[in-house]
Amino acid sequence: MTMTQPRPLSPVDRIRKEIERNALRARNGIKMVAGVSRPQLGCTPKDTVWTAGRCELWHYRSDNVTLAPPVLIIYSLLNRSFIVDLAPGNSFIEKLLKAGFDVYMLDWGVPDERDSENTFEDYVDDYIPGAVERILEISGSDEVNMLGYCFGGLLSVLYAAHHPDAPLRSLTVMTTPTDLQEMGPMGDALGASGVEVEDTFNEDGNVAPEVLLQAFRSLTPTADITGYVNLWQQMWNDDYVSAHQAMSGWGNNHIPFPGGVAKQLVGMMKDNALVNDRLVIGGDRVHLSDITLPFLHVTADRDHIIPEKCSAPLVGLVGSPDAEQFRLPAGHIGLVVGKTAARTTIPKIIDFMRQRSEEIAQ
Repeated sequence: MTMTQPRPLSPVDRIRKEIERNALRARNGIKMVAGVSRPQLGCTPKDTVWTAGRCELWHYRSDNVTLAPPVLIIYSLLNRSFIVDLAPGNSFIEKLLKAGFDVYMLDWGVPDERDSENTFEDYVDDYIPGAVERILEISGSDEVNMLGYCFGGLLSVLYAAHHPDAPLRSLTVMTTPTDLQEMGPMGDALGASGVEVEDTFNEDGNVAPEVLLQAFRSLTPTADITGYVNLWQQMWNDDYVSAHQAMSGWGNNHIPFPGGVAKQLVGMMKDNALVNDRLVIGGDRVHLSDITLPFLHVTADRDHIIPEKCSAPLVGLVGSPDAEQFRLPAGHIGLVVGKTAARTTIPKIIDFMRQRSEEIAQ
């Protein structure tokens, strides 16, 4: 059977098609300027089941829990968490729920002056253990599968290393900063380029969100222009416009970074503490080699936020005999949203955790 090629459009049909698209561009452009028809973000139903300071533990509703133990997502401190629950059909959370997991996420909220003295110890020795304890209470389980993204991956690793007896079944992290002298724009913004970290603080004593936003933008100075050109070309396409609004809304929505953590991180950068085994948490020497549970690290070879040369050493530093690094041709965000995430990243993570979980008798 031979395939017939579609007939090329006539000049009149091409003009008519472009006129129709221009009308749609005008309609969608007016909606964007007016701020109407914005996509709903982070809309998977959930309940807040525990709070501490600005952070909240969210439990996502599901009638399809078939796997145990529960999954706890530790999100980054750098931006808003709705990137993992961007939109129906393009949601990491949604896919975890469909796979049968009981899903929780620890969201840090927006730091203010009350968080300016927060240190790693507050997160690693207080907030995360408190959230884990609450999950065990709710679920009746005696363990959790932990999943950390970006800076949340670093917090997860520090928690597991400082608490080697923690009730963890497995630990999965994505694009986690490890070689802190290769952090790129974030490292430069926090002092690697000679800037005093306190000079980046806002009036609340935290790193101002625009500092990190401008640092990341400096790597791709033409990205905004390219994005606007692409947006204009696709302005007629409702799905494209909705996705663009969702992604730009997240990408431009950085939040303050706790000042105490920033100062502590600068010291860790100078010592390259994780790589050189000089890590101290809560006055204790902490060794990544004490992490012996099943471990997966997902990295992206086009990551400009946490460069791959910063994240890649991690899997060689943990002590687990069941440790794997999964490298993808993607960017930082492409690990959790879009085609690469849907086809590769999320199925890999689901498979890793499913193999270390058990079926719940129905």
